Amino acid sequence: MIASGQAPLGLWPLSLAALSVLLAQITAAAHWRAAAWLGALGGAGHFATAMFWIVDPFLIDLPRHGWMAPFALVLMAQGLGLFWAAAAASAFVLCPQGAAASSWRVACLVLCLTGFELLRGYLFTGLPWAALGHIWADTALIGWAAVIGASGLSALTATLAGLPVAFAQFSALRSVGLATFLGICLGLWGLFVVLDARAPIAGGMPQGQPIHLRLVQPNTPQSDKWNPDLAMAHLDRAMALSGTASTKGPPPDLIVWPEASLPWLLDDSDPLLAEIARQAHGIPTLLGATHRKGARYYNALVVLDGQGRQIALYDKHHLVPFGEYIPFGDQLSFLGLRGLAARDGAGYSPGPGPQILDLGALGQILPLICYEAVFAQDLFRAKGRADWIVQITNDAWFGNRTGPYQHLAQARFRAAEQGLPLVRVANTGVSALIDPTGKIVAQIPLNTTGYLDVKLPPPLPEPFYARHGDMPLVILLAALFSGFAAARIGRKRG
Repeated sequence: MIASGQAPLGLWPLSLAALSVLLAQITAAAHWRAAAWLGALGGAGHFATAMFWIVDPFLIDLPRHGWMAPFALVLMAQGLGLFWAAAAASAFVLCPQGAAASSWRVACLVLCLTGFELLRGYLFTGLPWAALGHIWADTALIGWAAVIGASGLSALTATLAGLPVAFAQFSALRSVGLATFLGICLGLWGLFVVLDARAPIAGGMPQGQPIHLRLVQPNTPQSDKWNPDLAMAHLDRAMALSGTASTKGPPPDLIVWPEASLPWLLDDSDPLLAEIARQAHGIPTLLGATHRKGARYYNALVVLDGQGRQIALYDKHHLVPFGEYIPFGDQLSFLGLRGLAARDGAGYSPGPGPQILDLGALGQILPLICYEAVFAQDLFRAKGRADWIVQITNDAWFGNRTGPYQHLAQARFRAAEQGLPLVRVANTGVSALIDPTGKIVAQIPLNTTGYLDVKLPPPLPEPFYARHGDMPLVILLAALFSGFAAARIGRKRG
């Protein structure tokens, strides 16, 4: 039930209610072991439900990988559930005294859950998917992302869910009313940010001419993606979408294709790149490709000029474990292990890190490839501030149910956190233009072949979260943890 607030359902009231029930059960536990078990079960249930799409990549090549699907779902859910188990056990250890309905125990549990959810986005390369704060993607509260980010919204979610439990010993009606009142106040503030008193959402960059883009969604099924007999047909479809004359507005200044658009290595594709440029009538094109440096392969984003020459290149740096690479793959290569999405060798190698590409009149862009849009912290590592963000992805791996919509929702948080427009182009969808407040301006639906001509909104003034990231939340959590720990030591001495 906690997962019901995640995209595409967005049933956040049900999600809050279910989380409140879980917090109440953990608070009522008689021992830290019982609390940990409840946290582990609640977490595993949440992640298994929210991320059930994890089985879809294994079903694409059913004879080869299908047997792994149930193991992947169970191990992933249980592994992520351990963070909730650790939060529940830590809260019990820090605040063991008092009745089952102790408001202090609940406050400590909310604090620990927030801390371990934040930690989940960093440890073991991180996986902040299905975070509690993501339930607000389709509400006015997404405006808070500009100030506290998705992690801060997770803290807010845990707090709102914990209030009815904490105050239940006084009056259940009063506590629910208080939580509702706080939610309305915060929602109104978020709506103010989303409607925006800071800057109008109009076409074009702060200076210069408006930028017009074409988003190309070729809609190639993943099962056919690397079929050599169909490769040229897939490419012809993408080129035809690029070359279609604009029926509304001026021709695009840049055409954007999804991740892994090129069916052959970039190193061997100069004639093909020239043909892509010719079909695009000399309009620059941004697309995803694989290229090689020595014995290593990279998942890359490349920008072509009007003649098909490379003018910018970005190598994906935050790779998907077991998907794009095998941990310790160099040491285990003799076993023949390779990632699901890897086309060559034992997997891809990571690029040097986030970077901003200067496209001249098209502005400074911050490129993200697929999974990289999940990590808010990675966007801070690029030097300088971009004018807009581009994410190319192949969400055909995520199936047709919840995965693509959850991935889209997380991209919306990145736009709101940075105050930058985000252009998202996916092979099978959902491709979208997202404004700097996280609102979807235009989109191509899932499993639809087509293109979308859009005018890029300008960036907003750099918001608080874009300047400070999660550091204020980390400082606050550290101070509160220290307070609870000091109180615990004081009680033991007393």
